[in-house]
Amino acid sequence: MENVARPWPALWSLVIGFFMILIDTTIVSVANPSIMKGLNTDINSVIWVTSAYLLAYAVPLLITGRLGDRFGPKKLYLSGLVVFTLASLWCGLSGDVQTLIAARVVQGLGAAMMTPQTMAVITRIFAPDRRGAAMGIWGATAGVATLVGPILGGVLVDGLGWEWIFFINVPVGIAGFILAMRFVPTLSTHPHKFDIPGVLLSALGLFLLVFGIQEGETYDWGTIVGPITVWGLIISGVVVLVVFVLWQKFNKGEPLLPLSLFRDRNFSLANIAITTVGFTVTAFTLPLIFYYQIVRGLTPTESALMMVPMALISGGLAPVVGRIIDRVNPKFITATGLVLMSVALFWNSLLMHPDTPIWLFLLPSAVLGFANAGIWAPLSSTVTRNLPPRQAGAGSGVYNTTRQIGAVLGSAAIAVLIQARLVAELPARPGSGGEASPMGFGGALPEPLHEGFSTAMGQAILLPAAVILLGAAVALFFAKPKPVQGWGEPAAAGAAAPAESGGHGAPAADAAAGSAAVADVDRSGVDRAGAERR
Repeated sequence: MENVARPWPALWSLVIGFFMILIDTTIVSVANPSIMKGLNTDINSVIWVTSAYLLAYAVPLLITGRLGDRFGPKKLYLSGLVVFTLASLWCGLSGDVQTLIAARVVQGLGAAMMTPQTMAVITRIFAPDRRGAAMGIWGATAGVATLVGPILGGVLVDGLGWEWIFFINVPVGIAGFILAMRFVPTLSTHPHKFDIPGVLLSALGLFLLVFGIQEGETYDWGTIVGPITVWGLIISGVVVLVVFVLWQKFNKGEPLLPLSLFRDRNFSLANIAITTVGFTVTAFTLPLIFYYQIVRGLTPTESALMMVPMALISGGLAPVVGRIIDRVNPKFITATGLVLMSVALFWNSLLMHPDTPIWLFLLPSAVLGFANAGIWAPLSSTVTRNLPPRQAGAGSGVYNTTRQIGAVLGSAAIAVLIQARLVAELPARPGSGGEASPMGFGGALPEPLHEGFSTAMGQAILLPAAVILLGAAVALFFAKPKPVQGWGEPAAAGAAAPAESGGHGAPAADAAAGSAAVADVDRSGVDRAGAERR
């Protein structure tokens, strides 16, 4: 077995790449007007700059998680980081929107290679009962990125041009590569047989489902081309994914997605909960930003600054919460965080009027900070606690996939709801066909319409506020963590899995000293430990 005496430098090295990925999911939205002008294109094409990235990011996560188990998470992470960094350079050098979209697809694939490996490495180098603090750092990274993305985007676009939101990734990517190469350990691999039918079915099913949901509003939930409709794609995606699950169940070889993972109650429930979080975090920002910019006249950077309390409190408290959840039952912290997020969103809804003092919105933003601190680390720790090391990549792939699907659902649902509430609350404009849209006002909304627009945004934000309550209810059913037994015990002679480096077995880490063993115990040892935990 192998031994990692310094897991924390490895964690911080991975955080750099993870932070860069999260930044790129939000930073482009600020630059959309500049990209439209710079590349002489239209709004539909610019929307695809983000959509293509998210699609290429979400679809392969199951596969890349399993590839990490097979070839080693360090190799997959470094390969993904190279792809992501080079694609970022390509994005910045793009001379037309079609090239930019193609580069964003490659960038999304690089991100998909990296993301499951960050959780998989944490799962394998920190013992389950010492993992909370590490997941706290991981969660704090997500919280801070939500703020830094829009602000950094505004500064770069205003000062240097839209290209620099991509160029900035190049030096960061190089630094992240050097640090990961030095500090991230080379972990043991497993001789998995790759499930080719499972790969094809999962990729096709997720593509059809994610594309249909993500682009439904663009095509008015109707015909895309010829006989192909949005709902036809969504239904086909669901059917293909059902076939995928049946294949995983009856596959006599080694499935891409081990369904045995879902026998662990906490793994299944945490995946449901993170879906509601992905939905809510993506959905609530759109009506809030529309209100800030169209009704209150804030700039993109000023709108992002309204999130400062959330980011500061979340970033400061998440590591503290991470240390606490190693000692207490995380379900109470998780449920409290999810309820607080709902409270903050309901509070925002009540405040959404044209004459509300703008500083009052800093108060629910602060509540969102406390909420975020109580969500990310406890959920991540709960979902990974009982994962056997040989399935860390697969479990991380599932968790990140469900989060991304939740985000896609949230984005689609809030777009439909905003449109419906605007039609209900605002008078139809001449020649609009009875429709009202914030885009139709060019950002200059007549003052008599401010109240109706505010009401529509306040009503729309109630949807994510309700969805996150479902996540809170799910969290209350988490099973109480049991004492960890057998983590890092030496494997039987000759039973250790071969390491990436071709190295030998090593003694287990000294758990009392806080070191974590990263090589896998033998198969029987995993089964025994899993049985004890269950």
